[in-house]
Amino acid sequence: MSDTAWIGVDLDGTLAVYDEWRGPEHIGEPIPLMAQRVRGWLIGGYSVKIFTARVSSGNPERVKSLEAIRKWSLRVFGVAIPATAEKDYGMIELWDDRCRRVEPNTGIEIGATP
Repeated sequence: MSDTAWIGVDLDGTLAVYDEWRGPEHIGEPIPLMAQRVRGWLIGGYSVKIFTARVSSGNPERVKSLEAIRKWSLRVFGVAIPATAEKDYGMIELWDDRCRRVEPNTGIEIGATP
């Protein structure tokens, strides 16, 4: 795996249970299937980043969110998984509860039902 390659995992609703906004320091319990998947990636030597708007540069509560995510990931995974709100060319996958996959260079949705 390249030193710059990483897998992005959305936090709220994908990696952690989310029902409503309760502030920057509240993160729901881990979703077992995704937590297991992330553990497997980490054991396999993949770099993982938590991908969330909570840490976007325009968020005035960014620092509180970063610290909450650090503590949460230490508790859940035993390591502080970095958090980002930015994609870059190193991202090889994104797991998210809101995204739709499209075929490259066509705009055609993959897996769409007629």
